[in-house]
Amino acid sequence: MPPEVALNRQWAWVRDAMEAHQSALIRYAHCLLKDGDQARDAVQEAFIKLCRQPREKVEDRVFPWLFRVVRNQCLNMLRKEKRMSRFDNPDRISVLEEPAQDHPREQRKRETITSLFELVEVLPRRQRELVLLKFQQDFSYREISEVTGLSIGNVGFILHQAVKSLKKQWESLEVPQTRGH
Repeated sequence: MPPEVALNRQWAWVRDAMEAHQSALIRYAHCLLKDGDQARDAVQEAFIKLCRQPREKVEDRVFPWLFRVVRNQCLNMLRKEKRMSRFDNPDRISVLEEPAQDHPREQRKRETITSLFELVEVLPRRQRELVLLKFQQDFSYREISEVTGLSIGNVGFILHQAVKSLKKQWESLEVPQTRGH
């Protein structure tokens, strides 16, 4: 195969990966960094690294590979800036991009989703990260293990602790029903 054909196939593969995964990677990076520009920089760096990888080495696991590279890039950025606190940047992803509709059920549903995202935000960093990978990205324990470098058993344990914590926090938010009404 001529070199230019091989190069075109490589670029097409990277372009396809970008189109398929870029927005999910940016959301993930933003959750870790709390900064949209830095999130895009981390994802861009991951795709640059993908360009340097032989296709056959990562093709069958490109999605978790990209998440791991983005994660490592984000952690390096956080270390470099020494800003491990989630309160360093007040910008937050808006959970709801459009105003609530007039229907009370829709309003309650939006409030519930917002409350749940707020609870996830206050989880310890590692728990928050695993919850997002599991429930936002629908990763298996094995894929989460590949991304984070944790054992599958440790992933399960941390997720169990996170869900337990979320349940406890959720139950403490419920307003007790007034008696007699």
